[in-house]
Amino acid sequence: MATAADITAMRRAIELAARGLGSTSPNPVVGCVITDAAGAPAGEGFHQRAGGPHAEIHALREAGSRARGGTAYVTLEPCNHTGRTGPCAQALIAAGVTRVVHAVGDPNPQATGGAETLRAAGVHVESGLLAAEAEAGNTAWLTSVRRSRPYVLWKYAATLDGRIAAADGTSRWITSPESRADVHRLRAEADAVIVGSGTARTDDPQLGARGIEGATQPLRVVVDTKATAVRPGARVLDATAPTLVAVAEDADARHLPEEKVLRLPRSATGTGLDVTALLAALHERSVRSVLLEGGPTLAGAFVAAGAVDRVVGYLAPVLLGSGPAALGDAGISTIARALRLDVTETAHIGPDLRITAVPTTAAANSTARKGN
Repeated sequence: MATAADITAMRRAIELAARGLGSTSPNPVVGCVITDAAGAPAGEGFHQRAGGPHAEIHALREAGSRARGGTAYVTLEPCNHTGRTGPCAQALIAAGVTRVVHAVGDPNPQATGGAETLRAAGVHVESGLLAAEAEAGNTAWLTSVRRSRPYVLWKYAATLDGRIAAADGTSRWITSPESRADVHRLRAEADAVIVGSGTARTDDPQLGARGIEGATQPLRVVVDTKATAVRPGARVLDATAPTLVAVAEDADARHLPEEKVLRLPRSATGTGLDVTALLAALHERSVRSVLLEGGPTLAGAFVAAGAVDRVVGYLAPVLLGSGPAALGDAGISTIARALRLDVTETAHIGPDLRITAVPTTAAANSTARKGN
């Protein structure tokens, strides 16, 4: 039975883990708190960057000899393998920790087994404390491991009546400067940002994360099936961040740098590219999370492919009455097939309303794991 002290320590570990968002991929975000034998705080840490020490190592270094006989609270099961760093399970054993509480089991087959190693060494291991909160903070990485594809967050900005542009095509700016700044935060937390040919042609976006100190720039991906939207000199081809232009296998892309071209099969059901193939190609490149910023056509293709894990909509207190809607054809022809969402958060961002929602099936799975 978890005590109030256990809950406080794990909640602190979850807070620490969040500090690594945007800088640890393709690794997870992880936080760790260590208390001494008397239950007093002794050390804490979080995974700061891929290839660097894991959260447990930072916490053990801070705790020093006070870790002996103490408890380690970790948001993810301590790893059990040697990669660019050593196994954390062995480090905890060597430090003399006698109890380990982790929130979520590690689904990565290469790293799992830490709990068994700890138990075999006589360490008391408990799991599941604040699992839902820890999962929420690490959802992108967990989804990528479980589904073998990047986690996809679809972001859009619209008027209160659901329009992303006026009838004449003008769209700058529907939402406020505060909302636009918040989008840069989302970019900084993602491994890749994806837009379609319509956005590339109309806006010539640069797609970098601006105004975020220390941000790791995401991979910029333009879905340009016919290779006609991205031309030499486009802002997305600048040196700010790496770029991929996804084109059809038969497209003439000789005007683009060869190393920036990603050739993919066309969709079997539409005129664009195969979304599943796109996500698989990105996953092979260690992309674990994607921010989908494309227009209604690309968003519709992702929804139709069942490849949207979270929706973040910025709604401005503005009415247009006509103009393109936020979501295009998603293969939904009847209300019975509507993609139902559960709203997980609402927040005021300047004058706008930010609504965050997840597909009902995803919310149900999260609740089921929490119950377990």
